[in-house]
Amino acid sequence: MAEENGRVWSPEVQDLGDKIVALTVAKAVELGNYMEEVHKIKPAASAVAVAVGPGVGPAPEKPAEQTEFTVQLDGFDAAKKINVIKIVREITGLGLKEAKDLVEGSPKPVKENVSKDEAGKLKQKLEEGGAKVSLK
Repeated sequence: MAEENGRVWSPEVQDLGDKIVALTVAKAVELGNYMEEVHKIKPAASAVAVAVGPGVGPAPEKPAEQTEFTVQLDGFDAAKKINVIKIVREITGLGLKEAKDLVEGSPKPVKENVSKDEAGKLKQKLEEGGAKVSLK
């Protein structure tokens, strides 16, 4: 008897399971048809998917392209701290204390839900001023 994850499997069950997992899509469909016609057992759709194994089947949908970005201040050049604070104030409209707290508390988002173009411009402006920036 073989043991996996604390459970004990008989050699027959282990061999059968290994053979099912190794089936191609065509063979899994053929097995389903055989079980239904000969033994009158209709396999569930999920059983065929499990028998085929992970990574086999229809291609996953392509994720939607990101349209909104967050400009995040990850850090700054200590010698250019005042310049970074000025740029953050300009971008956000925050007061001096709030902008200083945001810069000193990095990593923090500076602006959220902005277009790709605007995010790129803001990132460039902050980096030119001495900030380390990432887009999320």
